[in-house]
Amino acid sequence: MVGTLAENFQRYFTVDFAFDEHVKSEVFRTRFNVYCKEFEYESVENFPDEQEFDDYDQFSLHCVIRHKESGVAAGCVRLVPAEIEKLSSLLPFEKYCLDSIDHEFVDGLSLDRNTVCEISRLAVDSSFRRRPNEGVDRFGNARELTFGDEERRVFPLIAVSAFLASTSLTVLTKRTNVFAMMEPFLPRLLKRSGIVFHRAGRDVDYHGVRAPYFITTQSALDNMKPELKELYEAIHTKICAEYRSFFPE
Repeated sequence: MVGTLAENFQRYFTVDFAFDEHVKSEVFRTRFNVYCKEFEYESVENFPDEQEFDDYDQFSLHCVIRHKESGVAAGCVRLVPAEIEKLSSLLPFEKYCLDSIDHEFVDGLSLDRNTVCEISRLAVDSSFRRRPNEGVDRFGNARELTFGDEERRVFPLIAVSAFLASTSLTVLTKRTNVFAMMEPFLPRLLKRSGIVFHRAGRDVDYHGVRAPYFITTQSALDNMKPELKELYEAIHTKICAEYRSFFPE
């Protein structure tokens, strides 16, 4: 594959700020497919319109990763700001995973809550995680999407690009102290790119086995490997323009 990491990814995918209800519905539908239908973290019966959402979503900022050729949403992520007036001041990981948090570590950070957020609901559609010989999903439904070998080589960047998109949102919202409940693979994947999260608690079974992690935006940007920084800059430029058009200064 000829080209830089950023060029290769952008050849097949675009990353967008989900600023209107139509795009947000794509996000919620992707989450439904992953969280409810595939992994059964949430009950399908709770979402008859096939869109998975919770009370935090109306106050969150969302991004979607879309496959260019098909227009299909390949992945999504959201940023939940702390200190939301119309909800409990607790972030989702504080509300649902309180016992897993290393409170000594978190308290020692002495964070201003107005600078805190949680990155959550990062999901990648199964079509973009399957092996080439898997022609049906776990429910026996035939998949219509077909991908070339070059496209498949950038599939691991879908989850990474979701993190880069949410990093862009932390810059735009000045919520630069970042928590996330993550499965073990994601911190390892990001560490290979120079992005090192600090574990902020123990493993817990919450939408799968996850643990709380913490990072600052500045640390992520300072230690990001050059090829990934190029991809981040491309994503940030696009999201910044979309964000500013929706939230003009």
